[in-house]
Amino acid sequence: MADDTDDVLFLRSDELTGLADPGEYVAAVREGYRQRGEGAPAEPRTKLTSRDPPGMLTGYLAILPETGMMGGYTYAAGFGAADAQFVLPLFDAESGRLRALLDGASLNPFKTGAAGAVGVDALAREDATRAAIIGSGAQARGQLRALVTVRDFEAIDVYSPTKDHREAFAAEMNERLDASVAAVASSAAAVEGADVVITATTASEPVFDGDRLPEGAHVTAMGQYDAGKRELDARTIERATYVPDLRDRVTHDAGSFIHAVEEGVVTEDHVHAELGVVVAGEAPGRRSRDEVTVFDSGGTAIETVAAAAMLYERAREAGLGERLSFAPASQALTGR
Repeated sequence: MADDTDDVLFLRSDELTGLADPGEYVAAVREGYRQRGEGAPAEPRTKLTSRDPPGMLTGYLAILPETGMMGGYTYAAGFGAADAQFVLPLFDAESGRLRALLDGASLNPFKTGAAGAVGVDALAREDATRAAIIGSGAQARGQLRALVTVRDFEAIDVYSPTKDHREAFAAEMNERLDASVAAVASSAAAVEGADVVITATTASEPVFDGDRLPEGAHVTAMGQYDAGKRELDARTIERATYVPDLRDRVTHDAGSFIHAVEEGVVTEDHVHAELGVVVAGEAPGRRSRDEVTVFDSGGTAIETVAAAAMLYERAREAGLGERLSFAPASQALTGR
C-alpha cells in the first residue's frame, strides 16, 4: 500500500460541516482572490445542458500557487434525479498529485457566502450598518452569515416572495446573529436605506428597481451565473462601479451585465476590475462615499479551491476522511 502522501483523502459532506466558521471561510477566500489578482490562473464555468433527459453538467477550474493547491468543482443537476451532486477534486499544485476528493455540497453556501463577503469588504462603506438580503434559501443563509464577519451591522431586512419563508429566515437569523433581522413585505422596503444589498436568488427578472438603490450602497449579486438570469436591472449596472469575480465571464454568463449591454446603457468598458485585482491592491475599490458599487459573484473555482484547501488541512489534523488509492498515469497507462 502507498504511504499517506500518495493516498487520496475522501471527505464526506457531513465531515466538512463545522470544520470552519464563516470568518475562516472569508479569510481563506480573500487570500485566494488576492492570489488571483496577482496572476493565479482561473477559468469561468463551462456548462453543458441536456434536454432529454433534462439536466445540467457544470465545472470550473483554478490554480492557487501560494496555497499550493489547484482543482475545480463539477456538479450535475437533474437528469431524472430531481437533485444535484457536487464533486470537488483537490490537487497538489507542485506535484500534480490528487490530494483529496470532497463531497462539495455542504461547503457550497459557505464558500459562496465568503466570496460575497470579500466583495462587501472590498467595496462597501466602512461604516455600513444596515443591510438588505433578497432571498431566504441556503445561499442567502451563507451570504448573511459571512456578511456579518466583515461589517458591524445593526439592522438587516430580508425579503423573499413567500411570507412564511422570509419570516422563518428572519427568526432563525435573529437567534444566530447580533444584528436585528426583520422580514419585510417587499424588495423595495428591504432596499430602502440599505448600505449593503445582497441578492441570493434564482431570478430571471430583476428583484429590485435600480432607481431605488440609495446613493453609496453596495450590491453583491450571487444569482448571476447564466445569461438568462438577471437579478439586477440595467439601471443598477449603469449606476454602479461594476466588479465581477472573473472578467472573462462577464459576456459569457453574467446575465445582468449582458442585458445592460444589450439595452445600450453600458459597454464592456464599464467593467472596473476583477475582485482579485481590487483585493490585491492593483485597482481601487470604493472611491467615494456616494459611489454605488456592484460585485457580480457568479461563482468561480477561486473560492472553491481556497475553501477546500483550508478544509482539507483541518480534516487531516482531525483525522477525518477515508483514504483512497489512485494509480498515477505512469502505472495505469500500460497500453496492454
